[in-house]
Amino acid sequence: MAEIKEFVVNDRRKFTAEGDIRPDAPPSEPKPARPETLEKPKPPQDAYDSSARLTGPQAVPDKPAAEEATDVEPGEELPPAPTAEQSEQAARAYNATVERLDTAIRATNPGMDRLPEMTFDRLVQSIYMQAIIQLGGTAEPGQTPQVDLLGARQSVDMLAVVAEKTRGNLSEAEDKLVRSALFEMQMGFLEITQALSRQAAGRQGAPGTGMPPSGQNGPSIVR
Repeated sequence: MAEIKEFVVNDRRKFTAEGDIRPDAPPSEPKPARPETLEKPKPPQDAYDSSARLTGPQAVPDKPAAEEATDVEPGEELPPAPTAEQSEQAARAYNATVERLDTAIRATNPGMDRLPEMTFDRLVQSIYMQAIIQLGGTAEPGQTPQVDLLGARQSVDMLAVVAEKTRGNLSEAEDKLVRSALFEMQMGFLEITQALSRQAAGRQGAPGTGMPPSGQNGPSIVR
């Protein structure tokens, strides 16, 4: 039969039944410190060196002149100009196509003369006639003139640009033609806009407008 070993029961209570501290009670074990009371490790000095801090104004390196010249807004960047060879090839192809077109037109229209070449006088006359049409000057008698104010304004401004850019490079006759056409276009524009203003005032019943009643073929705005 195996020998039974003796065992001892140790009383680890700190207090007696009366509530007094037992003299033979084991010492209390220190409680671990709470996480919030633990001392946080200090970050290395390099961490502060890499963070944001107040400094003096930093010198910005100057951009090269070539880089500044190309610093253009996306919408303002111009395409590269064609080379002299490309321009010459395009002109030859255009002239050949125009010649074939003129030949085909004359073949289908016997007796038709060759279309006159574009000159400075014809350019001015073309812009002038375009403005007259936009101002309703070609309306048939009894019809309400259809006025395109925005288009007429663009035509007037276009001829004004032509006059400005060709100043000092025209003959006396060409200069007189441009100035006369521009004057008539501007006066026609003013006449139509004033007529439209009187017409609008007459519809509102303003006194002293002198406008005829509605329906008597006054100018009508297209846009």
